[in-house]
Amino acid sequence: MTEEATAQGGKRASKAKYKAELRKAIRRSAAEPEINFLNITAMLDIMTIILVFLLKTLGESSTAIPQSEDLRIPRSILDSEPTQEGVRVTISKTQMLVGDEAVVALPTRQSMIQTGVGAKNKRGGPNDLYIVPLGNALGEARKTDKVVRQAKGLDASMSEAVIVADQSTPWRLLIEVLFTLGQSEFGRFHLMVMQSKSAQ
Repeated sequence: MTEEATAQGGKRASKAKYKAELRKAIRRSAAEPEINFLNITAMLDIMTIILVFLLKTLGESSTAIPQSEDLRIPRSILDSEPTQEGVRVTISKTQMLVGDEAVVALPTRQSMIQTGVGAKNKRGGPNDLYIVPLGNALGEARKTDKVVRQAKGLDASMSEAVIVADQSTPWRLLIEVLFTLGQSEFGRFHLMVMQSKSAQ
């Protein structure tokens, strides 16, 4: 009898202890409420603002060409907005780039006046107009641009190019670049210039 009473008393004690601990836990959670959800409204507002500024900066930076001694863009009194479409071909004094990738190292200015980029970069000798390394790079750019134009619902039968050329680029070299662009299915060209208030 005594052992049974002790066992029942132990059960009662443990139940009472459990209830006391439960009340303490309830009081603790009432005093210190836990955050069991994530409010992301404020974070989404901040991300939207950042996205707007990034898109605005990206739109401006596509036409912002850094100038140096190697690349001086010619001036013009044209007041039309620069195009945002097209593959950028840059012709500096020392090299030619498609996008940000250098494709041809250019010879001296005097040599470019006579034979353009030189016979070693041509398809059929010094008098040919097709520049092989430029044509290869434009072929890859054309594939990508074709997919992009199809996705945008634009005419994918030809691509556009934005030519950023140094103001001292010889006509011979410019003609070779235009010919190579035409052979690579680039049907429209835009020449990047700096806006000037008056003709010089």
